[in-house]
Amino acid sequence: MLGVAISYEVFRRTHSATALGLIGLAGALPVIFLALPAGQAADRFNRRNIIVVTQALGFLTSAGLVLVSMHAGAITETPILRSFAECLRHLALLCREKPQVVVFGPEIPIMFGLLVLNGVARTFGWAARTPLMANLVPRSNLANAVTWGSSLFEIGSIAGPAVGGMVIAGYGFPAVYAIDAACSLAFIGFLLSIPFKSDPSPRKAGALAELFSGMRFVAATKAILATITLDLFAVLLGGATALLPIYADSILHVGAVGLGWLRSAQSIGAVGMAIALAHLPPMKRAGWTMLLSVAGFGAATIVFGLSHSFWLSLLALAVAGACDNVSVVVRHTLVQLLTPDSMRGRVAAVNNIFIGSSNELGAFESGITAALFGPVISVVAGGIGTILAVAATAARWPEVMKIGPLSVAESAETIDERET
Repeated sequence: MLGVAISYEVFRRTHSATALGLIGLAGALPVIFLALPAGQAADRFNRRNIIVVTQALGFLTSAGLVLVSMHAGAITETPILRSFAECLRHLALLCREKPQVVVFGPEIPIMFGLLVLNGVARTFGWAARTPLMANLVPRSNLANAVTWGSSLFEIGSIAGPAVGGMVIAGYGFPAVYAIDAACSLAFIGFLLSIPFKSDPSPRKAGALAELFSGMRFVAATKAILATITLDLFAVLLGGATALLPIYADSILHVGAVGLGWLRSAQSIGAVGMAIALAHLPPMKRAGWTMLLSVAGFGAATIVFGLSHSFWLSLLALAVAGACDNVSVVVRHTLVQLLTPDSMRGRVAAVNNIFIGSSNELGAFESGITAALFGPVISVVAGGIGTILAVAATAARWPEVMKIGPLSVAESAETIDERET
């Protein structure tokens, strides 16, 4: 709900595709600069408590968005806000947007500042949340748990944008931000009910060496490096989601409610695929399956970019979500199974740099290319680039095609013990 509301409100206030891209950049910068220390913190401190603190910060940023959205017209244009707004406007003009259309009021820099704080909270929260599942679920059930966890996330991703669009249409943007703030508080309550004792990893190296140990582990584990890299380029190039406000208003003409369903479509496809994966026998050739699914994601993105039919666009996004979910399950399961628990936070942080920042940087790239060349060219070129990334990954890391059933993947500890 927060994602659909903030992008739609910023677009409505600025009329700028560049601004949509900058939303992605505001979320990417905290990941790029803070993911490694966030992962180190997740391995050194109580993971549940880290998530509680980050959810509290998420509550504060959503509450701030409520106030800014409700009282945007009353915000005093201070010299600092004016300077930031002018910088944003000049960037939009550099991307060849029409000066008589683009508007950046003093509320926009504040909203971007709150998004950066929200990105900081999500960066630390994600680094702790990802390895927490491996602490709570037996190893033999982890692949299935990842699948069901992905399903629950996607159900929220379906309901959130769809309901968010209806709430925007009926009650306005502040109502969405208020609901998001309330959900953050509810999440804190659920977390506190989980009995969890911290078992921090012993410090085996200096702080700086420990900080980069996750990157060294990923670089040495080719299966993880290849799958993360493939997802990075797929998400970076196939960032159609960032441009959905433009498609909803200017191409498909479906308004806020239609925008909500467009944002939900990928998750609808992902949930369907996740349910299928949870009930079907385990993949026998996970590597090949992942490569084909990412290529399918790129093809579906191309169809969406060219579509002028609302229903065809929904179908294309649903297929893209289904294909993407296969890649997510393979990547998350491999990362959890091949990483020792003492390093899961740092490896999750590296994964977040690759995937989390690529989501946001992909939105930035899509917004800028849409401003320069138009939204259709931006989306279609991204889909083509995704397919090329699949071919490049298969050529660079042929071992990916040799990845078999996920249920027999060995952890780093098991490999060490067997070699010893």
